[in-house]
Amino acid sequence: MKKNKLGKTGIEISAVSFGGIVTTDESPEDSARHVSYAIERGVNYFDVAPTYGDAQVKLSPALAPYRKDVYLGCKSMVRDIGIEAELHDSLRILKTDYFDLYQLHELKSKDDVETVFGAGGAMEVLVRAKEEGLIRHIGLTAHSEDAAILALANYDFETVMFPINWALNMDRGFGDRLIAICKERGLGLLGIKALAHRKQHGDNESKREPKSWVKTIYDNDALRLAAIKYAVSKGVDSILPPGNFEQFSFAVDHIEECLANPLNDDDRRLLEEELKLIEGRHIFD
Repeated sequence: MKKNKLGKTGIEISAVSFGGIVTTDESPEDSARHVSYAIERGVNYFDVAPTYGDAQVKLSPALAPYRKDVYLGCKSMVRDIGIEAELHDSLRILKTDYFDLYQLHELKSKDDVETVFGAGGAMEVLVRAKEEGLIRHIGLTAHSEDAAILALANYDFETVMFPINWALNMDRGFGDRLIAICKERGLGLLGIKALAHRKQHGDNESKREPKSWVKTIYDNDALRLAAIKYAVSKGVDSILPPGNFEQFSFAVDHIEECLANPLNDDDRRLLEEELKLIEGRHIFD
């Protein structure tokens, strides 16, 4: 699989990455199978978080045989110095001496940013942990463009994980300001929600994708390919498909095709027509 430079980190990661939530609530055998499949197909970046249920516990033994050959990222939603305990807990569970990337997870507001950078805030811990070698690189994740941009004004983060989603971007330019900053500053860009369609509606959709709060694109491979191409066209270094193996494996199986045949007018028209059908029912509305 094609590898891309992750900003200025010096890391080269696969064009598709493994979101640890894929292993949430899976059996140890299936978790090992999913990780082995990813490794065999050239995936070399794995990302997980304590908020993903038992994902850390399931990912740990599945990834152990490959740890020295891959990059491992983790993240935390703790905003104050309590993040230190969570960092060490994740290191223990995942049986690793360090994380290649550790991220402030899901920054949502100005208050979030002010807290992490204030006295007793999480950044005090992360900067020290990097100096101690427990963290190689520091990044952030967000669903709020304003919060992400404000955080970048306060610290030289090396990576940003953000929804790079066709519907949101085509409809309202969501993410364009942040993407421009990442490109200008040479930051690594990890794209989530590429295959997201809209919020889930009803029990049937939530039962089909219990690990997600979004409905992803199913039963229309042309639309899925166009959505992946759209994310690639926005300059992502790697995409992390939604949290189920079927969507992850689809992205892995088709990423080379998407890279070899970039977004074209037919793809864009397909997405535009689909957007008309989901107007008013977007992911974050």
